Order: sequence, then structure tokens, then C-alpha cells
Amino acid sequence: MAFLRTAFFLHFLHLCALNWSAWGKVELNMNDNLEVYLSDSAEIPCHYSFTDADKEPSFVMIQWFVRAAGNTTRTRIFYGDGSQQIIDNNTDYSSRINVTSDHKGTILIIKNVQLSDEREFFCQVNGLAAGNAERKTHLRVFAPPAAPVIEGVLTGISVTNSVPSKVASCEAQNGFPKPNITWYRNGLELTPSSGYVNILTLVTRESSGFYSVQSTLEYNVVKKDKDSHFSCEVIFSVPGAIRTMESHSINITVHYPSTMVELWKELPQGLVKEGDTVQLRCHGDGNPPSPFIFTREQEPDEDLESSGNLLILSPVSRKDSGLYQCQPLDAVGNSDVKGEVQLTVHYLDPAVVVPKDSEFMLKGEGLIATCNALSSLKTKTIWYKDGRKVGEGNSLHLTDATYETSGKYICEVTAPALPTLRTSGSIHIIVQGQPAAAGSIQQVHRL
Repeated sequence: MAFLRTAFFLHFLHLCALNWSAWGKVELNMNDNLEVYLSDSAEIPCHYSFTDADKEPSFVMIQWFVRAAGNTTRTRIFYGDGSQQIIDNNTDYSSRINVTSDHKGTILIIKNVQLSDEREFFCQVNGLAAGNAERKTHLRVFAPPAAPVIEGVLTGISVTNSVPSKVASCEAQNGFPKPNITWYRNGLELTPSSGYVNILTLVTRESSGFYSVQSTLEYNVVKKDKDSHFSCEVIFSVPGAIRTMESHSINITVHYPSTMVELWKELPQGLVKEGDTVQLRCHGDGNPPSPFIFTREQEPDEDLESSGNLLILSPVSRKDSGLYQCQPLDAVGNSDVKGEVQLTVHYLDPAVVVPKDSEFMLKGEGLIATCNALSSLKTKTIWYKDGRKVGEGNSLHLTDATYETSGKYICEVTAPALPTLRTSGSIHIIVQGQPAAAGSIQQVHRL
């Protein structure tokens, strides 16, 4: 019986509302949207006023409803009038809402806002003959994502690739609503461009309701990108604003062929002489460093045995002189990319003394001795006898020989430009007295 009375009363109220709505009017004022952070409290105001002051109602019924986005049905979560206020049981909001009301309005308070609270909330005011009305507010919930995490590729990227290569990936997790990711190179935004820039985006809706976004940058790198810095930025909405967070920047390893090659003599320092060990080192500007092919201009088709970028010649002789060249393997086919160095191996042949060995002279005679040594450098010749300098130049002139002229003469030939290059020769001079005339009589004096 009580159920029938209640049903009848509600039906009666409904008829009253239909009959009296033409007699009065109620004006509602609500925000179209309300934006709040996840876990905060949301306060949704609903202000009302009755236009006919003479029919100020003695009974005002307020109800709050909620409707999920895309749903046609709605659920009541609160009922109130002058005598009672009831929070409906068995709804998502039974334990999380409060409602405050006065004669000018009502406020729905939602505690600990969840992502699922992004819905439409309806405020319905019924003053019977004074009028009734309904409006809604769309509650929008925001959760900033975690800071973006960027990861560059660990392998080198070649400039010779015909299509854009993967450079890095960037991920922003647990945001709501869906965040967006933007890429930057040296502080300038990168946008998709056919054949140059590809940006691949994967959006995941987590079981928690959050969005995670992963973006992959594919880029057609060039040599100068070895010094470029790449970064990503996540763009996300917050109540009343748009905000951004930028990742740290990364540098990538770019592989490119050599365009400039240098070849130089590393050892020995200074001029090279026969018998030395010579090291020729080659360097190119390619990355990674390329092995090199060494050749000599005189035998261009013969590759010289080398180790990486180092060619060792030991021991060298004059026949090793010539123009040496190196070319990186990553530039084979491009004859302009090579390094060159001229190697000159200096020599000083053994000294040749004329006359050689021993020479007899008569007392009072003269003699010209010569000392010559073939060399690639200008030479200097000094003559010595008994450790004392007796002449300079490749010729030694002895005149009016005496017995003191006898002895060993040494010529020393040096190359002033290369002091370690030296040789010597010698000649032995024997001075004899004049022979006595035939038939001469020697007188001997006796005391």
C-alpha cells in the first residue's frame, strides 16, 4: 500500500509540473565545462532563480544526474528538497559526493576525482508552479604524463642510406587526456617530410585509463648531424592551460665516407737516410675510420703491405724514394680522395780516394790526392793527419815533400744537412830520399 501511495504522489508531482510549468519559469546557470586534476575535488555549481517573484516556491526539488560520454541513459546520484537530502545508493558516487544547497543554488562536490569521472553532470531544479529547468556541466579530468624518456639508436647511422633511418624513440607514459610528442633537431622543430623525416606514433590506452604515447623519429642524416642534438617534447593539457616537458638531448653516431685524406711521414723526424725505418701514417675524415690502401706512384697497381693506417718501410734504401699514396677503402672508386707524400731516402756512398792505399814520394816532390763520395746531399770533405786537420775539400795538395810528410791521411766526408750521414777513406804516404848518382865517391871524414 505504501508503494502505491508513493507512486501516486510522484505521478501527482509530475502532473503538477506539467500543468504549472506554463505559470512560472526558473533560470539555471551552470558552466559548460569544469576542468580538474586527477585526485582533486571537483565542485560543480548550479545557480537558479525564479523569474516570477510573486510565485516564489515553497517547495524546491533538486536532483543530480550523471551520464557517461556516448551514453544515452543517465543515472541519478542525488535527490533533495526542503525536508530531506538523499545520496542514491549503489552508484559510482555513493561514497564520493556531497551536495550543499541554499535558496539560490546547489553545489555538487565530488571527492578524489577519477578518470572515469569525465562525464556530464545534470542539475535539475523543480519548483512546481514556479517552474522547472535542467542544465549540465561536462567535467574534464587531467593527469599530466611522466617526463618524456628519449633513447637514441646505439648503432651508427650511415649517410648513404637511401631512406630515412631510425634516430631515436621517445615515450611519455600515463597521461590523460592523450598527450602529443614533438621532435626537435638543434632546437628547431622537425615535421614529417617525404624522404627526409618520418614520425611514427603509437598510442596505448592502459588498463588504468591513462594514455601512453611512443614516438619514433626516422631521419635522413647528413655528415653535419654528427654534431647535431635531438630532443623530444611532450605537449599535454592541464586545467586552463597547455604545458610542455622536454627531454634531455642526445647525440647520434653518424657514419660517412672520407672526403679528405692526409698522408705524412711520422718517423723518423727530419731527413731520411738509407738504413732507417720509415713510418708513413694515413688519416681520413670518415667515420668510422677506414682501413687504407697504400701504393707508390711508380707501381700504382701494386698494393703495399700495411697495418690499418700505417705503412712501415724497413730498412729503406734509395730505391724506396718516390711519391707514396693512400686511399681509404670507403672511397675506393673516387680517385680524388687520397693522401700523398714524397719520400726521399738520402744516401752517401763510400769514399773513393785516389791514389788509393799507399803512395811513395821522393823528397821534394808534390802530390794531389782526391777523395770523392757520391751523395744525394751536398757534402763537406776534411783531411786529417795524426788527428789534426790538414786540408778541406775533395782535393789534398802536398808540395815539396819532406820526411815529415810521410804518414796516413784520412779524408772524412759528411752531409751537413744530415750529420749522421758520413763516410771516410785514407791514403798512406811514404817519402823517400833522392837516390845517389852512379860512380860518385863518398868521402868519409875521420877524426
